[in-house]
Amino acid sequence: MAERISTLVMFGATGDLARRMLLPSLYGLDSDGLLPPELRIIGTARTDLDDAAFRERADEALKEHLSEGFYSAGIAERFLSRLYYVPVDITHPEGFAKLAQSIGDPCHGVGIFLSTAPSLFKPTIDGLANAGLACPTVRMALEKPLGTDLESSREINDSVAAHFPEERTFRIDHYLGKETVQNLIALRFANLMFEPLWNSAHIDHVQITVAETVGLEGRGDYYEGAGALRDMVQNHMLQLLALVAMEPPSDFNASAVRDEKVKVLRALRPITAADVEQTTVTGQYTRGAIDGEPVPGYPEEIGHESNTETFVALKAHVDNWRWKGVPFYLRTGKRMPERDTEIFIQFKDVPYSIFASRGATTRPNKLIIGLQPEESIELRLMAKTPGLDRQGVRLREIPLDIGLANAFSEYRRRVAYERLLLDLIEGDPTLFVRRDEVEAQWAWIDRIRSAWAEKAISPRPYAAGTWGPSAAIALTERDGISWHE
Repeated sequence: MAERISTLVMFGATGDLARRMLLPSLYGLDSDGLLPPELRIIGTARTDLDDAAFRERADEALKEHLSEGFYSAGIAERFLSRLYYVPVDITHPEGFAKLAQSIGDPCHGVGIFLSTAPSLFKPTIDGLANAGLACPTVRMALEKPLGTDLESSREINDSVAAHFPEERTFRIDHYLGKETVQNLIALRFANLMFEPLWNSAHIDHVQITVAETVGLEGRGDYYEGAGALRDMVQNHMLQLLALVAMEPPSDFNASAVRDEKVKVLRALRPITAADVEQTTVTGQYTRGAIDGEPVPGYPEEIGHESNTETFVALKAHVDNWRWKGVPFYLRTGKRMPERDTEIFIQFKDVPYSIFASRGATTRPNKLIIGLQPEESIELRLMAKTPGLDRQGVRLREIPLDIGLANAFSEYRRRVAYERLLLDLIEGDPTLFVRRDEVEAQWAWIDRIRSAWAEKAISPRPYAAGTWGPSAAIALTERDGISWHE
């Protein structure tokens, strides 16, 4: 086990991510006694603040974003006493010198959480290194976006690798910190009943949906340069696909798990110009209604016409023995009818029904893993309807539904960043993304974007509050499949 760090440095400490996620997550860890007693947390940003002003802002963030009843004045006082602040302007090297002075001897263990625009990664890393903050006891956590394509991602990774080797680099995908995502690993590899069926002989298809009801939420500049494919599919959705499709790792450790994930990502069948129109659909929301309230279209939100996709659906294949012939349907979009993130696995129907002569129809079994808004695992099975049936046997699909909040009601529901921040502090990289994973993801995404450009594909309009363009329905129905909604 790696040694715990004694100082955590948060870049962007006055930003939205820190207020909504990082500070509440660190408070949660402190409340459960999981933070090292000596741990200091140093926030940094361009804003000119002192320690007292930063602590006041942090306290406001905790009161606003902690779940109801979780804020405690006593715990908050203890937590806030850990906080310090050093203003740093990345363009001015003297700021890094002040940060290094505040940290003291970095050989006592330092973790740096870096969330910044892709163009600022290199100057920030160089500034830290020049200030002596890249020694062998410093860990670097990188929040996305890690580039905008494979080339820019490699440039960032090269900049990081010049000072922080892979074993000290922690690339964050916050979906991997979600309890249900980790439960997917437990479901597959801690239960004998699933793994023998987890292959093309028994699974018909897989669907992964990440649906958002929100629009841009003040992220217009970022989103206009990203779009749904790079914002959601490149990282979160491909990580979920890899966890569903990977082979059993030899152990639950960083090397074994990530070795298996990268094999899946490299086995993804390239989508090229020859088939991009049959395997992908893009869309952009127009005016509509969410929960009965009118909302503007995407061009109105950003103030001009745009070719950026806010919806993408695609059909992927993993070309290996386990998944030969099994389609993976991925769908994500903004301004959808409901907020929903789920993995839907449909098994094949029974090869022969002994009930057909009695007028009964079977349906394929389904496994539904819900990630948000509620974390759940549901298995749909066939059962006989109670009663005396002279005319035949009546069968009905019934759900075995496990709401994780109910099944583990004695445990507090954690924010995904709690798991990841704790693993950064303790030096466990299992739930972080390795460089070869990131670059395999970008390589696959870049081919799609290149094919879109070659075919001059533009997003199709869809009304806010709907499930995307009608072409997304046709994408699955051509195969006799419907999206799970």
